[in-house]
Amino acid sequence: MNCQHPRDEILATMERIYRSRMTTTSGGNLSIREKNGDVWITPARVDKGSLRRDDIILVRADGSTDGKHRPSSELPFHQAIYAARPDVRAIVHAHPVALVAFSICRRVPDTRLLHQSWRICGEVGFAPYALPGSPALGQNIALTFARGFDCVVLENHGVVTAGDSLQQAFERFETLEFAAKTMIKASQLSEVRSLDEAALALRVGVADPGSNRPVISSEEKELRRQICEFVRRSERQRLMISTEGALSARLGEDSFLITPHGVDRSRIELEDIVLVENGRPESGKTPSSSTTGHRAIYQRQRDVQSIINAYPVNATAFSVTAATLDSRTIPESFILLRDVQRSPFGARVGDGRDLAERMTLSQPIMLLDNDGVMVVGSSVLDAFDRLEVLEATAEAMIDSRPLGPLVPMSDAVIEELCQAFFK
Repeated sequence: MNCQHPRDEILATMERIYRSRMTTTSGGNLSIREKNGDVWITPARVDKGSLRRDDIILVRADGSTDGKHRPSSELPFHQAIYAARPDVRAIVHAHPVALVAFSICRRVPDTRLLHQSWRICGEVGFAPYALPGSPALGQNIALTFARGFDCVVLENHGVVTAGDSLQQAFERFETLEFAAKTMIKASQLSEVRSLDEAALALRVGVADPGSNRPVISSEEKELRRQICEFVRRSERQRLMISTEGALSARLGEDSFLITPHGVDRSRIELEDIVLVENGRPESGKTPSSSTTGHRAIYQRQRDVQSIINAYPVNATAFSVTAATLDSRTIPESFILLRDVQRSPFGARVGDGRDLAERMTLSQPIMLLDNDGVMVVGSSVLDAFDRLEVLEATAEAMIDSRPLGPLVPMSDAVIEELCQAFFK
């Protein structure tokens, strides 16, 4: 149950969009529709980087307004969408860079790149251009939403997403921009691969409810703190998105802590973390869909203390192509990443046997085809460090392509590094 006032929900969501550079000072607008038909919406021409609670405008069902500013000039298309789609309760509109790139090329991102983007966004619609704020624009967008799309790219404009809550509309917006960025990066590497119908139909399962909890030890409390800290940091640094990414840490012989399923990564709290003992999660909690794979690795690789599944844009771009992510770029990359492995789609949510055999501290990185990356470490910090270095390495490789052929470190240099750091 969401007890947050619409003003506060809109304010927090806009702060998040602006902080992540998915809109500008003057761009974008959010709204929430209440059951009585009232609409709360961002104001016109107010700095999105310093929006305040009392800036949010109430537009009543009878057309009257309550607030110190005029409502957004895009109010007409919000109202048109609400009229066309009675199930929609909230709308996000902004101009994130990657989706603007698609909009000015009259294309939409392929959400079949990843199981998650297809599940969250579905097929993406495209609405033809009309003057911003005009009835024609509202009609074009509303007609597209009326066809059943929840995400719509606007020709030479930006994007609009909708949902049954502002959180859902935001998740679609963020995930679609992530898919767009991934597609752009991947297209610089090789042919971009999409998932087929069988892969998209794969059921991503979660563990059954477990038993009641014993008393929590100080060791467990510390690991919960670390997991929360690094998951929130991962979301801030765009290594995870709000809906996707898992982090776990070993606690005992057959017990570990893992992030929950369906909890916004930026808002994760200590009590959200799930204890899994003997394959069973604590009562009343649903652990990540990666739980089975993590458990298999912990059982097979006794020195692995932490595992991360993540979706950083540049490394994920490699995962949706056949391009090789070569860690022999600089010493730090090779030392922390070693040779980057690959695993076929579905490995993360399968029985985990293949991952358990191959993921070790000497081979700590796995590109999961069309499913991001998996990293293991000797601690939560060690795993996170490897994840950061992996994304930095992937980004440097993509950025190097316009400059000329990548020249990896020689075999002699690699041998020297191995002698110095691994013997």
